[in-house]
Amino acid sequence: MADDLGLFLPPRLREGGVTATIADDSTLGHLVESAGVPLPEVGRLVVDGAEADAAYRPRGGERVEVHAVTRPQAVPEPELRFLLDVHLGTLARRMRLLGIDTAYHNDCDDPVLVDQANAERRVLLTQDRGLLRRRNLWFGAYVRGTRPDAQLDDLLHRFAPPLAPWTLCTACNGLLRPVPKESVADEVEPGTLASVDSFARCGSCDRVYWHGSHGGHLDEIVAKARRTVEAVRG
Repeated sequence: MADDLGLFLPPRLREGGVTATIADDSTLGHLVESAGVPLPEVGRLVVDGAEADAAYRPRGGERVEVHAVTRPQAVPEPELRFLLDVHLGTLARRMRLLGIDTAYHNDCDDPVLVDQANAERRVLLTQDRGLLRRRNLWFGAYVRGTRPDAQLDDLLHRFAPPLAPWTLCTACNGLLRPVPKESVADEVEPGTLASVDSFARCGSCDRVYWHGSHGGHLDEIVAKARRTVEAVRG
């Protein structure tokens, strides 16, 4: 089992190999998932030195190598879009800050998330292993890390998505468009209006954005993300 997949295994199985019992209808995919590893996290499968797929039916006594997905991972869609489960709200806002098309709802159950991911061809990001095991999910990925900065770093290393910072609403994922300063005069504080010249408005929810005193921290997130993606792409 690849080191990168060890987090899915019980602690007692993280050192050395895993022995599995084969039933008559067992496939290699069933055995991998029975050990705790969701198939969306699995890359190459090698049985006694030969490439195999998840549908392969083991005979017994074989040695199986389970590799993690290759990073950066390709997605079979021309546009890379994401859907995040209810526990990843902060990550969703950071992804939108970077201009990554990111759908998020804080009140959806698993079947609704899977339906939306499939219908819109969005990669479903989650830390719920059971959600990744749903057979009808077209494409999903487990997010590593407990803090948003680590989660974002994992996402950038795994997919190296195109970045377009400051183009999406962090609240709703709508497109931002520049607007004249005069058009927001009634919506921002006088001090802000006096010190800021460039404003943008979300075309979906109408929120107004500008680069204010909080911008330094956000600038750091953007700069680090650009460096990470550039390094991953080589």
